[in-house]
Amino acid sequence: MMKIRKAIVTAAGASQRSLPLQRLVDRDGVEKSALQIVIEEIVSAGVDEIALVVCPGDGDSYRQAAGDHAGRLHMVEQHNPRGYGDAILRAADFARDEPVLHLVSDHLYVSRESQRCAQQVVEIASSQSCSVSAVQSTRESMLPYYGTIGGRLVPQQQRLYEVENVIEKPTPTQAEQQLTVPGLRAGHYLCVFGVHVLMPSVMELLAAELAATPPGRNLQLSAALANVAQRERYLALEVAGDRYNIGVKYGILNAQLALALSGKDRQAVLTDMLELLASRDRQTESLATAN
Repeated sequence: MMKIRKAIVTAAGASQRSLPLQRLVDRDGVEKSALQIVIEEIVSAGVDEIALVVCPGDGDSYRQAAGDHAGRLHMVEQHNPRGYGDAILRAADFARDEPVLHLVSDHLYVSRESQRCAQQVVEIASSQSCSVSAVQSTRESMLPYYGTIGGRLVPQQQRLYEVENVIEKPTPTQAEQQLTVPGLRAGHYLCVFGVHVLMPSVMELLAAELAATPPGRNLQLSAALANVAQRERYLALEVAGDRYNIGVKYGILNAQLALALSGKDRQAVLTDMLELLASRDRQTESLATAN
């Protein structure tokens, strides 16, 4: 089986820089930074070395946010950034022609199984020796936030797809025409989850894409993944879990609720939520009566 020893986490986006530093309470009731939670997701998959792609000068803040995991990190600064794909490519020397696990730093993941989400993806990639992207069935209104795949179910498999096409943030019309996947609910598409295992060929394609990209234009990962689908076997796994984008409105709140409701403090959190809702209802009734 293929061994995956390294991971790349991107954290250099202009709107992304402070998000991994945010504090949340994890499923065990322990307060941690979002970065620590992401690192623990990686470590659970048997990966020890992590390249963290950051803006110049941000390294010390991230090392502090990583806590006891700081020693696992290799800081890679993204000078003169040219997009998400460029950020991944900056860690090519770290990858050294090995397959790598890749996570984004502004998403948190909550598994519905004993295996964490990253573990599920690494297990498939290791057994199949190919690139694998985690995906989630996502309603059409969320297409502007995600890359989206088109493909077909692998015979005699559940939740595993042969990828045929990838489009970054497609329009509903593009998705309907090019990314329909048999078996999904109407109005839903398989959008990327923020967890990938990338074979060395992806770095080669990113380098070629960057060389061909005019100055001033950004390099996206999705274009390279679309090329991978045309050249070699590339799979998508519908992960048994959910992603929470902490960079959108109420994203941190939703992620915190998901962690709390799937962890040891579930009952206490539910009780607090019910009391809060009841209190708000009483206030509303009092105001209505007074008026």
